[in-house]
Amino acid sequence: MTDENKHSRSQRQPGHFRGGKGKPGHNGPRRFASNAPAERRPDQLWIYGIHAVAAVLSNPRRKVLQLLATQNAATRLVEEGAPLPGDLKDTSPRDLDRLLGSEAVHQGAAVEVAPLDPLDLDALGDARLIIVLDQVTDPHNVGAILRSAVAFGADALVTTGRHAPAETGVLAKSASGALENIAMIEVPNLATALTDLKDMGFSCVGLDSEGTVPLEEGIRGDRIALVLGAEGKGLRRLTRDRCDIVARLDMPGAIKSLNVSNAAVLSLYLAHRHLGAPNA
Repeated sequence: MTDENKHSRSQRQPGHFRGGKGKPGHNGPRRFASNAPAERRPDQLWIYGIHAVAAVLSNPRRKVLQLLATQNAATRLVEEGAPLPGDLKDTSPRDLDRLLGSEAVHQGAAVEVAPLDPLDLDALGDARLIIVLDQVTDPHNVGAILRSAVAFGADALVTTGRHAPAETGVLAKSASGALENIAMIEVPNLATALTDLKDMGFSCVGLDSEGTVPLEEGIRGDRIALVLGAEGKGLRRLTRDRCDIVARLDMPGAIKSLNVSNAAVLSLYLAHRHLGAPNA
């Protein structure tokens, strides 16, 4: 919850969830990025950084097109337990800088992949803790949220097709491998999805600095969906209305708000602690 945005179980293995074959009538695979033609993701993207690349190589759902790595990076990938493809291409840091841009912190490794296909709500199965993003699009924030979600055992991240985080190298690097270890759910309409989640037994808890109760009191039930709003705008009105409760994180210090990714960490911790309680 912030001025920018008003506001565990063990790590899942890739492919833990089933379903997500897409809605009837779609031509080709669905993506968890914008549906606007000019903003659709390419059919291939580069993911870089040791942790992110190692997670990609260990994910059976991921189609790997090619791997570039320096000798040192290849050794580190093996130490991470990543299976190296037989056609690994030796490269240099300078070549990777030219390929990815000088700002990319590639650590000597980059893998070209096909984007992951998103799943549908029916893929949630027995999930107990999920994150729902209401137009949160900054890749660094989304990557950090993914990393925290996996760390606290969250089962899925839910976004809409439009105004959603595109799968990019920046997002994957920020997530530090978490992108490969959590179910990515895409829905056409967030308000409808929240209603569906409530029908599935989830308690939908919106985060907002103007929430009616402290978050500790707002988290209840044995299936929890934490709903976080966009940078600058917070939760949209219809999203707020569909939540079971809108709660706040009370800040004792002079600063009364947090960046969305920091708010996600605290809310995930509280939700994880609640679900681990005997009466949850």
